[in-house]
Amino acid sequence: MACEVNGNSDARIGEALIKEVIEEELKDVPSEDVPPLTPLAATVESEQERKLVTQLAKMVCIIGDLVQGDQELRDVIDGVARSSGSKWDNFQKVADKVFEHGITWERIAVLFYVAGKLAVKMVEAHLPETVREILMWTVEFFKKNLLGWIRDHGGWINSFSELAKSSVQSVSTMSAHSYGLVLIFVAGLAIGSIITWRLSRN
Repeated sequence: MACEVNGNSDARIGEALIKEVIEEELKDVPSEDVPPLTPLAATVESEQERKLVTQLAKMVCIIGDLVQGDQELRDVIDGVARSSGSKWDNFQKVADKVFEHGITWERIAVLFYVAGKLAVKMVEAHLPETVREILMWTVEFFKKNLLGWIRDHGGWINSFSELAKSSVQSVSTMSAHSYGLVLIFVAGLAIGSIITWRLSRN
């Protein structure tokens, strides 16, 4: 029963995280251009889950900012936004590209980041209704292809150390101004550890 509860929590956290990342990417877009996303993804059920989603979203943004310079990834995002074919098929191609070398925590973060960037591109292309579709496609892909892997690897709680490792390794090659991100990240890691401790006591 406890495993089922944790599994349901992982599903909720994943859906809420996707929504949070997309909304974070859209924050600089005029709000009248963005459709509401609230009823489309599960919402967290506790303060601990909400804090976990917030910290994970910060990590996803850090990792996303680090891969932002990847021209191949940008070309794939632009290709989906401009393509006249099935948007779902094109999204699937992006997801396949992200996971072509297997699933890792970092690649899951990249997919969520890509979904947010794709949402921005669609609003810029005057296709705001597609933002809701991107959220639904990402949630569907997450449930079908990633949730089982996440559960097998200890749930979202266990993502902190791996995401921390990949973020810190990447940040070590960045400019001095980026060290503020590291501080935010480390603070998030500390909060994540507290959340992990509290969740393990329940």
